[in-house]
Amino acid sequence: MGNTMLTAEPEAERAAIALTPELATKYERLREILREMGQVVLGYSGGVDSTLVMKVAHDELGEGAVAVTGDSEAFPQGEVDAALDVAAKMGVTVTRVRTHELANPKFAVNTPNRCYHCKTELFTELQQVAQERGIRWIVDGSHAEDGKPGDHRPGLKAAEERGVRSPLREAGFTKADVRALALFLDVPNWDKPSFACLSSRFPYGTSISADLLARLDGCERYLRELGFRQFRVRHHDTVARIEVEPQDIVRLVELREPINARFKELGYTYITLDLEGYRSGKMNDTLKARPNLIPISLLEMAGR
Repeated sequence: MGNTMLTAEPEAERAAIALTPELATKYERLREILREMGQVVLGYSGGVDSTLVMKVAHDELGEGAVAVTGDSEAFPQGEVDAALDVAAKMGVTVTRVRTHELANPKFAVNTPNRCYHCKTELFTELQQVAQERGIRWIVDGSHAEDGKPGDHRPGLKAAEERGVRSPLREAGFTKADVRALALFLDVPNWDKPSFACLSSRFPYGTSISADLLARLDGCERYLRELGFRQFRVRHHDTVARIEVEPQDIVRLVELREPINARFKELGYTYITLDLEGYRSGKMNDTLKARPNLIPISLLEMAGR
């Protein structure tokens, strides 16, 4: 993290950390933004970004900050449980809403704007919560590096269309800023690896189903049980392609036999290792290499 000097032990890190003047200014601006809004409904995923917003909003607004978690097949139950556990440790009660992305054919056909339909579903539910409680503002955990040039984030369009605000982005927070402030504020999941919903594991044009989501969830849960932290299992019909961080490749190869056996039990015929290693957004590579990959019929069905 560029804003702090951290030692090896988490306890020592928390004791030694100090905010830089730049981050202290951003933190104060974040607090001001939330106080100006007065009351907010927050889309809380359990990732460090939305957790930090929840922490600061709860500190500033108390019960005027309402955290809401979407519960769907595309989001592993283990992640939902972990998010609720973090919130409980912080003294925050979370409202759970059921979302139904798979009921929307524009989501299930999995075109490049799939995330737009997913976020539209979530923000519609958040709007309902806000209306019931008489709250004007809906906020999310997007920061200044989300939606940068070359970053394919159709979900940001859904947020913009529905007037969803992003306090971290408004205050100029980078990802490094988020982690540094979360550590400073003793947020339990300050170093949680990045996570995206399971639908991001499918190549565009491959239809998404509840059964396939459950299969991927099982595979990733198994890797997590083995101690891997940052990884993805990508679905390619009968093939599961595993991405782990480069430093974990040797260990994954050492565990290839139990991994191979478990993935086959879950329904894959072939299990492969991506030699490049984990990289966020890798499934978007096809949009750059083969922009006409998705059949026109699917694009029309998804409303482009």
